[in-house]
Amino acid sequence: MNRTAVRLGVLLLAGAAVAAVLLALLTPFSSGSSDEVRAGRLPDVRVDRLSERDHVLTIASAALGREGRVRVLLPEGWRPDSGPWPVLYLLNGCCQSDYDAWATQGEAARLTSRYPAIVVMPEGGEVGFYSDWREGPGWETFHLTEVRQILERDYGAGDRRAVAGTSMGGFGAMSYAARHPGMFQAAASFSGVLHTRDGNGGVDWLLNRNGQDSRKLWGGPRDPEWAAHNPADLTGRLRGVRLFVSCGDGSPGPLDSPATPGDEGEASLFRQAITFVERARADGAEVAVDFYGPGTHSWPYWQRGLERALPLLMGSLGVTI
Repeated sequence: MNRTAVRLGVLLLAGAAVAAVLLALLTPFSSGSSDEVRAGRLPDVRVDRLSERDHVLTIASAALGREGRVRVLLPEGWRPDSGPWPVLYLLNGCCQSDYDAWATQGEAARLTSRYPAIVVMPEGGEVGFYSDWREGPGWETFHLTEVRQILERDYGAGDRRAVAGTSMGGFGAMSYAARHPGMFQAAASFSGVLHTRDGNGGVDWLLNRNGQDSRKLWGGPRDPEWAAHNPADLTGRLRGVRLFVSCGDGSPGPLDSPATPGDEGEASLFRQAITFVERARADGAEVAVDFYGPGTHSWPYWQRGLERALPLLMGSLGVTI
């Protein structure tokens, strides 16, 4: 073979390699690869260790069609070959830039440090509403299939789980517990969205404010998927799950500054919480209530709520200190 032919062959091989790299870079994770999730093929994971017990996972999620992040707090005495460990999921509220706000604002590391359990704070999207969207990301599959299986494989997570969240995350906690019987032993809501069909248009308003079309989430307002995700419509499925519901009435409280105005949003969520608790108790569910009166939709109350709920949540997992 002459030198010209050799050079041509090298150039062709190099061009093909460059094209393959460009194709990989330009092709996003396909949401159609949810078949891979169902088949049990776990996505690639990168682990950044902020400390020995504080890890951030970046997951190439097929369910999301992009990378998703999860912050994991490990208990004292954890080792890669230890377990099974009980797991507490802490779910974020809407419209926050910090996906791990429970760690950065909610004092999760301090509050849970005494308990021998893995604490998991997964990204949930600014207005993801802990659901597999009709047109969009699959948050429910990401959290309860991909993240769960990675925790079991890499961190020794067991099958005893509790879930808690604030605002939109309170919705996620109760919706997940109801929609997946047996997966969670306890669920807690702090100022949670517990009745998405109460007629106030809260979910629609949040989605529209963030440039999202609510029909891409659960369909039109009369679509049965609204009821299929709505905690207040699912209370009959929560019998046997230990529940904790916390909310203020929207008036300025002891953890607010003197100049804090009244909070109609919290007042609306308080009405939703009352409806949810009444229905849950009528359906035979065990509900611990922390309706603390004055208090707004803010982190000081949610941090206090988690501290009050932890004995119930951890006790449901068989964790004592």
